[in-house]
Amino acid sequence: MGKIPYGPTYDEMLDPSKISENIMEKVILAKDEELDPLNLFNITWRGPDNEIRKVVLPKAITGVDANIVVMLGKYFPSGSHKVGPAYATLIEGCVDKEIIPGEHTILGPSTGNFGIGVSYICNLMGYEAIVIMPDNMSKERYERIKRYGAQLDLTPGTESDVILTLERTYQLMKEPKNKALAQFELFPNYRFHRHVTGHSAVEAVKGIGNGRIAAFTSALGSSGTIAAGDHIKQVYPDAKIVALEPYECSTLTDGGRGQHRIEGIGDKMCTLIHNVLNTDFVVMIEDDDCVKGLKVIHDGAHILAEAGVDKDFAVCLKDLFGVSGICNILGAIKMAKYLNLGPEDNVVTIATDGFDRYDSVILDLERRSLETSDNVLRRWKKDVFDEADTSKITDFRSHDKKEQLFNQKEKDWLPFGYKKEYLDAMKVQEFWDSEYAKVQAYNAKIKVLRDEDDDNDNTL
Repeated sequence: MGKIPYGPTYDEMLDPSKISENIMEKVILAKDEELDPLNLFNITWRGPDNEIRKVVLPKAITGVDANIVVMLGKYFPSGSHKVGPAYATLIEGCVDKEIIPGEHTILGPSTGNFGIGVSYICNLMGYEAIVIMPDNMSKERYERIKRYGAQLDLTPGTESDVILTLERTYQLMKEPKNKALAQFELFPNYRFHRHVTGHSAVEAVKGIGNGRIAAFTSALGSSGTIAAGDHIKQVYPDAKIVALEPYECSTLTDGGRGQHRIEGIGDKMCTLIHNVLNTDFVVMIEDDDCVKGLKVIHDGAHILAEAGVDKDFAVCLKDLFGVSGICNILGAIKMAKYLNLGPEDNVVTIATDGFDRYDSVILDLERRSLETSDNVLRRWKKDVFDEADTSKITDFRSHDKKEQLFNQKEKDWLPFGYKKEYLDAMKVQEFWDSEYAKVQAYNAKIKVLRDEDDDNDNTL
């Protein structure tokens, strides 16, 4: 049986300054070697200065007075914050002795970034991995997964066909050696984002506007990231937690289940780990607006400069976002308008990844468009950002709307063997607080096993 290269605790991912000096000295040296297991300790929202990596978008882009604060996921190892829940799920299985190196193969059901994260983490931690995902995602995703050494098991369709991916995962789990990092249903995903992303979001607004969070917007894939809202609600009870979904796949809003182009979200379900108690609004975002918006940000720095954005700042933005990041930004703009937020108010959102895995998406946009001249980019900037409206926002704070989401969750998860009694238990906040409380127990388990293994050259 091989050794597990134990990595950081939840607290250390939230605040790397808590990592011991002897470990951090080696971690700093490992940053330039992507596949050095020490990079497990670089899973954090913070930069070398220990500040949250973020940008505050200017009004010349957003068209609103409120501060749109975007936390940046592209600086995580593997290029996306989804590596965090992938690691959290694997390390919990390791310390619980449910996942054994040299014995188990890891399954990663995904529509992209989580699969990349699983393949990366398994490379660092010495596990064989199989990523199960739809066969119509961007080629950059497949290439990176294979580069990290995982196998691909492709199912028909796009992110809107993730149910087929789940069904395939359940089939593969019949083989005892296969263990799934099931992001849609296992709670390490929830714990990572409530603890690490939630606390980081609260810190991200310090010194900006009134220093509070008025709203948090998150597009839903596994519904892990929106768990940050549970912590935000504890600190700012009046904050509005806003779920975003594609207009073309409006499952939460009205049960719609269509195809769309926002990779990584809109998975035709209410996931098991989605705490709908704290979801206040659901906003539908049109997929082509996200792709066009990404084209404007990536290739239109001069267009943004014409609109009043500092040219150097506009250039710095070009590689910071992917399609879902633009979706999150558009959701933030729409909610700022809907809530009539002013210059002291802050809306926080997430850029899951960067542009590096979307060249093929932009090429597809250019094939579908008659032209993408400067005049077209100016029009898209106006249509997508300046004229973002509030027409597709639904208030989900009522009892009836909560029941709609609970009913959707039952419809989605009873077929996978979950009992109604278990799903009913999720209707009270105490269920979610109990799941979150396990963070401290796992902190302790990880530290104990890491101390016992301090002669492991891979990490310590």
